[in-house]
Amino acid sequence: MTSPTIRPARPDEYDEVARVWMESWVTTGLEQASDVLLTNLRARLRREIERGWSLFVADDQGTLAGMLALHVSDHVLGQLFVAPDYHGKSVGRQLLAFTRELLPDEIWLRCARENEKAWRWYEREGFVFEEEKLSPVTGLMMKQYRWKR
Repeated sequence: MTSPTIRPARPDEYDEVARVWMESWVTTGLEQASDVLLTNLRARLRREIERGWSLFVADDQGTLAGMLALHVSDHVLGQLFVAPDYHGKSVGRQLLAFTRELLPDEIWLRCARENEKAWRWYEREGFVFEEEKLSPVTGLMMKQYRWKR
């Protein structure tokens, strides 16, 4: 596999980005894939872009290997998901390295407490746990992390 290219997502890709988001999210075991979940993620993606998300994709020669959503002005990594076929192939590390290029001094993120695989990965990547809060969007308890240069 060649290393995917990280680039801004195009509006015509938003539905596919939401599908990658769903397929990756369901690998956590916290939710099952469904038409309702996909519809909700598609709507949320568009809402969040209107609210300031910068949306990027990891493009592996036309196949979306991952997605990344940032609130650059707030130093927030909103979402980072890797398509299941690309798990274990360093796409997540590549997306995180790209995030550190755009946000070189500080990054904030939230991760579902029950998504232990993800928050342990962020801790290995140098993020420090700050606090837990209930998400008004998902209803999940979220662990908040901070990385600072």
